[in-house]
Amino acid sequence: MRYTLITGACGGLGGAFVEELASRGEALFLTGRSEERLSALVSSLALRYPALPVESFPCDLCDEESRRALFCYADSRHAEFTRLVYVAGVDTQMAFERYDEARILMQTRANFEGAVSCMRAVLSRAPLDGETELLAIGSMSGTSAMPYFALYSATKRALEQFCAALRVELKGRAKVTCVLPGGIPTREDIKENIRSHGLFGRISAKSPRAVAVASLKAVKRNKRRKIIGFWNHIIDFFTRVTPQSVRMRVIARMWRRTEKDHFAPKP
Repeated sequence: MRYTLITGACGGLGGAFVEELASRGEALFLTGRSEERLSALVSSLALRYPALPVESFPCDLCDEESRRALFCYADSRHAEFTRLVYVAGVDTQMAFERYDEARILMQTRANFEGAVSCMRAVLSRAPLDGETELLAIGSMSGTSAMPYFALYSATKRALEQFCAALRVELKGRAKVTCVLPGGIPTREDIKENIRSHGLFGRISAKSPRAVAVASLKAVKRNKRRKIIGFWNHIIDFFTRVTPQSVRMRVIARMWRRTEKDHFAPKP
């Protein structure tokens, strides 16, 4: 059976990809960290799309052994992958001196290492006929170095550059796209974070469904990168033409106002 593998399937954006592809009747292979939430998602899909082939397996994408277990299970189900949608990520936002080793490792592994590992695994399990689609969710935060969001922006920039290089290596074999959305109002802490950034936060934000639909269209067209939203294109232009010293001062002033800790309890 041929599947689309969706990581972070239980989250707001991952869920939007699940709903969009389920409505198209595409077979899904879902993963997320919470076995309970994953099971509930699969049960919901079974009620609404009873004929839809769905496989699932809980996985901590920061952990090499957990990733290995995921793909061992896929092999046991004779799964082939025609598309990867890598949504999983950690968006910790704070001054770097407040990080500890666990926060550093979790963010870099979820945002970059996990994506690279999953791409390799999917490619080795892709059908020989047709082009596999590798879709990674980057961020507008990766278009510039960002004080107080430094590690996140760096990992998203690394992901974009990796995808750009891989796209050339895999020409004719796979389509590779990195999507750059702005804020996506999913969890309450993210919505508050968007509000705290004022006008820039509001105009750059797009709904999970809008991001999912635009992303799937972009990888189908084999776009190298896709900035989602008119205002994000404007923001990207001014980011590129603004001197870095000025850009850093503006970003630091905006982002030092709030803190978002993935380890802290969510409201």
